[in-house]
Amino acid sequence: MTIREIKPDVDRDSVLAGAKFADAYRVTVTDAKLDARTAAERIFSRNPRWVQALLDLRNKVVAPFGLKTSGEGDAITGGMIGLFPVLSETPQRLVAGFNDHHLDFRVVVDVAPADRGQDVTTTTLVLTHNWLGRAYLSAIMPFHRMIAKTLLGQVCQAPAAR
Repeated sequence: MTIREIKPDVDRDSVLAGAKFADAYRVTVTDAKLDARTAAERIFSRNPRWVQALLDLRNKVVAPFGLKTSGEGDAITGGMIGLFPVLSETPQRLVAGFNDHHLDFRVVVDVAPADRGQDVTTTTLVLTHNWLGRAYLSAIMPFHRMIAKTLLGQVCQAPAAR
């Protein structure tokens, strides 16, 4: 399994107008029947221990600033995948994310046919609103890259038994 950083290939204006930050990672999977929701569930429905520890730490640090710890409770129609409300979906693309007073973000999961299966791409878009959003984005960026690659790697694993 090779996870590659690629140039983001989403229409920023239709997903998150004004987004100043975007990155994308891609992996090829052999599962030709994989759709975007199933891919997103494999990616975001469970966290390795070290990722969960970082999220727990993040939640404690940002609590005094009133930042959201998830999108739970937002008015949504597509349900939740992990911490993220599903904003729109087709079999080929799922868009999740939420807005907060410091920044808005979206995670896009795309699934497209490839030579040996399907390419699964996660694209993250961020629109910062103020100095707190810019500082937050700068602080989490090294962790974001590691977490994004790790979570995308989970799409290659069989779903967890329920």
